[in-house]
Amino acid sequence: MSLGIRIIIDLFLVLGCFFAFAGVVGMLRMPDVFCRMQASTIIPTMGVICVCVAGVIGAVCTGMAVSTIVKLVILGVFVVLTNPISGHALCKAAYKAGNRPEKPMICDDYGEDEKDE
Repeated sequence: MSLGIRIIIDLFLVLGCFFAFAGVVGMLRMPDVFCRMQASTIIPTMGVICVCVAGVIGAVCTGMAVSTIVKLVILGVFVVLTNPISGHALCKAAYKAGNRPEKPMICDDYGEDEKDE
């Protein structure tokens, strides 16, 4: 593997670690459950994508089996598809449980859903 490819892989890994760290900081610093939910879904998703890209580049350049590349791609797609859905479900559950932000919400679509029920 050439030095240029190794640098690209390392950059993707560092970027993935940065996003994971930013997600942890967001979980600790955000004021309410809805902001924390965003920090725990969107930011780590970007971290997983970066790590999967680094893994795919490394697997292609070192001649690993195609099954390894397919597994990394499937893992990345699975995380991209499931994280937003799970974050939405958890936010809706928190809203129904009575958690509300300290400041009034500008757009309260969850409240409109409760009116219909």
